[in-house]
Amino acid sequence: MPIYERSTKELMHDFAAQKLTLGQVFSRKDAVRWFADHYPKIKSNTVGMHVEGMSVNSLSRRHHPSVKPDAGYDLFFKLGPSEFRLWDPEKDPAPRYKADLEADSAGNIAETGDTAEEADLGSRKFAFERDLQNYLAQNLGLLEPRLKLYEDEDGVFNGIEFPAGQRRIDILAVGADDAYVVIETKVSRAYDRVVGQILRYMGWVKENLAGDAPVRGIIVASEISEDLILATSSIGNIQLVEYEISFSLKSISRQ
Repeated sequence: MPIYERSTKELMHDFAAQKLTLGQVFSRKDAVRWFADHYPKIKSNTVGMHVEGMSVNSLSRRHHPSVKPDAGYDLFFKLGPSEFRLWDPEKDPAPRYKADLEADSAGNIAETGDTAEEADLGSRKFAFERDLQNYLAQNLGLLEPRLKLYEDEDGVFNGIEFPAGQRRIDILAVGADDAYVVIETKVSRAYDRVVGQILRYMGWVKENLAGDAPVRGIIVASEISEDLILATSSIGNIQLVEYEISFSLKSISRQ
């Protein structure tokens, strides 16, 4: 539920009307400062998520089905990692939404020069990674009872590919104990180098989001290497999980 009588999305339009002119470049920090002055109860990360999600060309929109045409989310145009301006519908490309971006991502996996076989493998790997991520996000209780996907105060933007500085956390969740849970997914074998990656994400969440709340990590992979088990043996707040996929075939009678 919104903290104030109006949603963060609506307040973002106020920010744009008061502080921006067409063609003026701004950063997330500019929006965060304005909200801190006018609506201090809204978290800075929520502001950043709205700036990103309200940019018509942001790839993060593929994770947010609430961002739809004529819903008030088409406001900004993204120029770089932290540079934005107002969207100009007369000159800029049309807004992109969940279905558009998912189709584009699946169709553009292969880099120039890839063979047809490599392109097919890349496309299948992307689909597998996306499906694994989506499945876990919808079934977090399999990892931990009462674990739920992180959502901003308005319940619009969630913890799938959660922005953490210039990087993205695969899944950010919240435990029954109000701990923040960083989930790193690997479609194949996970090695010890993933430890540095998830610790970096956990540190970012602790510094920028969690405050006094605890932060835990979960690494999910098809196989956990012995090196990874050893590397995390003295780290009590990182859990290791292996997943398995199985299916069966049944012949259908046509009589």
